[in-house]
Amino acid sequence: MRQIKLFLLLSILSIFFVACNKEENITFDPSAKLNFSTDSVLFDTVFTSIGSTVRRFKVFNYNTKAINIEEIKINGGSNSPFSINVNGKQVIETKNLVINGKDSINILVKVNINPTGQNQPFIVQDSILLFFNGKKEKIPLVAYGQNAIFVKNATINNNTIWDSNLPYIIYNSVTVAENTTLTINPGTRVLFHSGSIMNVKGTLIANGSLKDSILFASDRTERIYEDEPGQWNGIHFHSSSKNSIIGHTILKNAIAGITVDSLSSNNNPKLTLVNSIIKNMQVVGFLGYHTDLAAFNNLFFNCGQYLIYGVGGGNYNLKQNTFGAYNYNFARRTPAINLSDFISTNEFAPLNAEIINNIIWGSLDEEFSIEKKSSAISTIEVKNNLIKTKLNIYTGNGNILNVDPLFLNPRRGIFKLDATSPALKKGLNLSSDRYFSAYLSKDILAKERLFPSDLGCYQHN
Repeated sequence: MRQIKLFLLLSILSIFFVACNKEENITFDPSAKLNFSTDSVLFDTVFTSIGSTVRRFKVFNYNTKAINIEEIKINGGSNSPFSINVNGKQVIETKNLVINGKDSINILVKVNINPTGQNQPFIVQDSILLFFNGKKEKIPLVAYGQNAIFVKNATINNNTIWDSNLPYIIYNSVTVAENTTLTINPGTRVLFHSGSIMNVKGTLIANGSLKDSILFASDRTERIYEDEPGQWNGIHFHSSSKNSIIGHTILKNAIAGITVDSLSSNNNPKLTLVNSIIKNMQVVGFLGYHTDLAAFNNLFFNCGQYLIYGVGGGNYNLKQNTFGAYNYNFARRTPAINLSDFISTNEFAPLNAEIINNIIWGSLDEEFSIEKKSSAISTIEVKNNLIKTKLNIYTGNGNILNVDPLFLNPRRGIFKLDATSPALKKGLNLSSDRYFSAYLSKDILAKERLFPSDLGCYQHN
């Protein structure tokens, strides 16, 4: 019994001395410093009511002794749009937090911004305050807020115009109803929440300008998401859609950028795609099922499987486009362009393709494939293109095979041509083409196209 009492007494004394020892290891020296992994926390554009991703910074104690932070808090308190998480706990403020010598803590910061009446981006600011050893440290917090128009599970049943005053944020889906036109003005941003889609059953006229292009992208505007594929589902043109135009538009970071699932119901292409950039798609830039596509002066690059994939026949008019299938971010085994007259034994149709004055290049040995698997009578015209291919069938007709086009910097998305490019002045004269005046007389940057033109969407002269 006496031994048990003695053991308990010794245990209590040990705890007491350890506690005292810890207390003695805390320095209260005013000259002791804390270091920070950043001198401020900056958030890129945050849309009101959406919130932000989390920013993290570390607080380091390089001293040999511990430092007791008497208080950590958001300066604006509970009214601040910012919130913090300190070592796994969501707090407005916390007290008496010890950082051991040669140790550190994590602080996570998030921001939620309430809507205002402003059209232009605005700045929201606050700071994190840390008090220790009679001193105060301040970490500024800065976020750029932006009001937006939120569209959730909406159907557009009347002819509608979207302007560029505020960005449009799509939640889940937006549908352009049959026999209805959605017109999107130059400079408009249409941004999609994760997994969201635009369905076009009527007509989409998204015609930007060289100065004010239209943007279809994810609603995550932080830098880490800037070129991240697969953030939203894409734009789907259904069987009842007609006469749609996408021009001077940047479309990026979706799963399948554009899907068109049927032939045109009139003499116009189902979709006319001009002067646009399609990039960073997780699977495919353009996906066509027995459809019509007229594509002029476009740049396609960095898509997971295909830049253009068209099956079941259809009509493809591809002129003066640049297809750069380098895929620095994907392990791709499929050609940049794959067209076929076949879907299944019961689904096939003629494939009519005019492929003229394009650059079709990439990291694989075979970047261009046209498959004729059915008895359907197809008309294929492949002239004056620069193509990376193992097939000799495209020899002649002005085509240049397996010669590097010498893009300026494809890793950085710069697909203009070097002054010594073999693609210069190799283009077929398209001045008699029915689309010449509207689209083909100038390149993607509105530079006059002189014939013989340079191949691709950029005219070098």
